[in-house]
Amino acid sequence: MTEFPGTGRGVRAYVAKPGRPGPAVIVIHEIWGLNDHIKDVANRFAAEGYVALAPDLYSSSAELSELFAPDNVVRAMGFMQKLPPEKRGDAAFVQERMGELPEGERGVVQRLLGVMLGGKMPVAQLTSELEKAVEYLGRQTYVLPGRVGSVGFCFGGGMSASLACRGKTAACVIFYGANPSPLELVEGIRCPVLGIYGGDDMRIDADLDKLTAAMIRYRKDFEMKIYPGAPHAFFNDTNRATYRADAARDAWERTKGFFARTLSA
Repeated sequence: MTEFPGTGRGVRAYVAKPGRPGPAVIVIHEIWGLNDHIKDVANRFAAEGYVALAPDLYSSSAELSELFAPDNVVRAMGFMQKLPPEKRGDAAFVQERMGELPEGERGVVQRLLGVMLGGKMPVAQLTSELEKAVEYLGRQTYVLPGRVGSVGFCFGGGMSASLACRGKTAACVIFYGANPSPLELVEGIRCPVLGIYGGDDMRIDADLDKLTAAMIRYRKDFEMKIYPGAPHAFFNDTNRATYRADAARDAWERTKGFFARTLSA
């Protein structure tokens, strides 16, 4: 573990380094936060010759650290997963089911989902913290100058895209992340982008046509792969319900090939 200067307080991060200087990849966690799975992904990149930095974005704020404590996220996600998929966007239905939770748990779930799904996540602030991660890596002698990319999963996929829109990375991989908002931010992208999606991830996939149109409108280097039958979070091998081994293996090889093209000498 290490820490790099953020926009306010320091940001905790896991770093994995190869035995020699190399290009760097910022590995951005899912909504679950910086956990052993994300550290393992960072280790995989290090084994391929990349310096991997996995920030704990919640550590940039005392409020976020408290709100997104692992137990709280488990409660909120467990609640959502018990809802029928077709009803998860029905605010009245969700509120009705939330009213059935014990009072203490209800308050936590309501507050957390309000941030996660209610447009209250401080995306701009967290993107600024990721820019600080790029700057931090740029100061390290073990990172090759100008060769910092990013990859993110779920929440982190959206953050990887948001960081690319700031125009300071050399490559961007999005694993089933939300589109930049507003989509006009895509104009600021200065690097190649790879988008990876599950064919059964209807919530994320519903807006892929808009992302593709924006990439075409602003003439960006963009490629996309959709895996039929794969759900959201299919790459996470610690989640038996969503993990799809064949799709995950192919996505990993595709990601390695993309970074070899965009970050190698």
